[in-house]
Amino acid sequence: MTTNTAAAPGTTPQVIVLDTGGQYCHLIARKIRELGVYAEIRPSSTPAAQLSGAKGLIISGGPCSVYDEGSPTVDPAIFSMGAAVLGICYGQQLMALSLGGRVRKGEKGEYGLAFLEIAEGANPLFAGTPARQQIWMSHRDAVEKVPEGFRVIAGTDTCEAGAMVDTLGRLYGVQFHPEVVHTPAGRRILSNFVFSICGCRPDWEPKHQIPAIESRIREVAAGRSVFFFVSGGVDSTVAYTLCLRALGDAKVHGAYVDTGLMREGETEYVKDVFASLGSHGFAVEDASTGFLRALSGVCDPERKRHIIGEQFVRVQEEILERGHFLDSQWILGQGTIYPDTIESGGSANADLIKTHHNRVPGISELIASNRLVEPLHLLYKDEVREIGRELGLPGDLLDRHPFPGPGLAIRCLCSESSAPVERLGPGWLIPVRSVGVQGDCRTYMPVLSVGGLDHDQARRLINEYPGINRVVAAVASQAEIPEMKVCPSDLSAQRLARLRRADAIVRELSAESGFDRQVWQFPVVLIPLGTSERPDSVVLRPIHSVDGMTAQSVTMDVELLQRMASKLLRVEGICGVFYDLTHKPPATIEWE
Repeated sequence: MTTNTAAAPGTTPQVIVLDTGGQYCHLIARKIRELGVYAEIRPSSTPAAQLSGAKGLIISGGPCSVYDEGSPTVDPAIFSMGAAVLGICYGQQLMALSLGGRVRKGEKGEYGLAFLEIAEGANPLFAGTPARQQIWMSHRDAVEKVPEGFRVIAGTDTCEAGAMVDTLGRLYGVQFHPEVVHTPAGRRILSNFVFSICGCRPDWEPKHQIPAIESRIREVAAGRSVFFFVSGGVDSTVAYTLCLRALGDAKVHGAYVDTGLMREGETEYVKDVFASLGSHGFAVEDASTGFLRALSGVCDPERKRHIIGEQFVRVQEEILERGHFLDSQWILGQGTIYPDTIESGGSANADLIKTHHNRVPGISELIASNRLVEPLHLLYKDEVREIGRELGLPGDLLDRHPFPGPGLAIRCLCSESSAPVERLGPGWLIPVRSVGVQGDCRTYMPVLSVGGLDHDQARRLINEYPGINRVVAAVASQAEIPEMKVCPSDLSAQRLARLRRADAIVRELSAESGFDRQVWQFPVVLIPLGTSERPDSVVLRPIHSVDGMTAQSVTMDVELLQRMASKLLRVEGICGVFYDLTHKPPATIEWE
């Protein structure tokens, strides 16, 4: 992770999250900040002496088993230093094991919705929440015996120790994830811990951090100018605007690289955005030929991301050299935010979920040479939007759906060989693999196609069939699914044009109907499934989220869906239309 702090309230954090490598670690911190209390992340192994002053500690979930060699640990002294402690998932198991309890190594994982039964008796952690409540589970192991002095205060049908407490020591553990939206009472549970148990006071509001962020930009720049590669999205535009304010127009330059992997009309939109900012140092670089040539014949998604990242660095160096920006008076600026670093394995214990284009070796070299400023890298998407509103940026920009840096390349799936679909349970196994995240670990598995838009069925099937991490519904097609097959395909200009047209249709109909305001993001994915005449199919992936760390698949109005499918099937080469029913977790938002 980078060390250039984006925001700091100038006070000791009241809550510190101890990171054991869980994908939700930063989501926990964001939820605490959302309550108005400043929280920071520290490695789980941080000595207790370095945590003094914190009123509360939260041990995050993680991808390991507590019995794995080299698995993350905590300093046992944290349990007696006076701060209240909450262990979540792996954090509860680690707490139990550290204090003399016993953890059962799970043979089968539990992922998804469950129902928690709260034990009778007063309990400040669950105060004001239902006696039976929906929660979100994502674990393999579970606490089998609580430590001496603890008692079980909640459980589920499959997990007896769903929550435990040592009231005297103010030590709490929960097997579920209160920080995710799928646990409806999770906000109240965290609020109870932060205020009632820890005794914290409100001290955090993102928009009030603007002066500190601008001061830090000037400190990192140290008289040098900043060069941005901007995307026109929320993050890079807010970061660019902050640098304009902090350093002045003459010190900030930007380039938009047209990779040939962009949506219809994207380049024109970005030009208009930066013209409205009054930036005189902005230019467009057409690098599409080089990107498409480098990606020709590449099917593996990680290779795609690495190639795109290295191409970005190569283009960056060409632009900087051409503009005489390679001397010591220039540094690189980026709009990186928290989820970019944690999902790229930016935490010491984190499992790599996917590789981001701004975390490839070329960018790491810039970090090492102290030539990088990332004003937003400790902020979450909702906090970035709040800062953007305070800066006076237009609402249509701030409310724009996120779009991945690698562009349409990671939404255009490829295959090196042919493969037929196969019958599996109530559906068809499609031999196109997508990225998932289960138990804080990366998975890469085939997709199950079923009939009907049933999210509950999708969740059950993923738990029932361990070889899948994603379920889609077949909406409409030009051929029966058993007649379709996965065909050899690469990232060709023809397939990108096909996806670009499909994406434009979806965006147009979503905007006309107002559906785009009901979702946080709406990826449109092209998969190489079809017939010889129509070799590709489209997958619709509308989701609701706050910052991308978790997401829920959103159901679309049937009439709108049918209109959308009808138009998509008229696009040359498209055989079928599918609808992604999978939440995150167990699937990631993007397919690659």
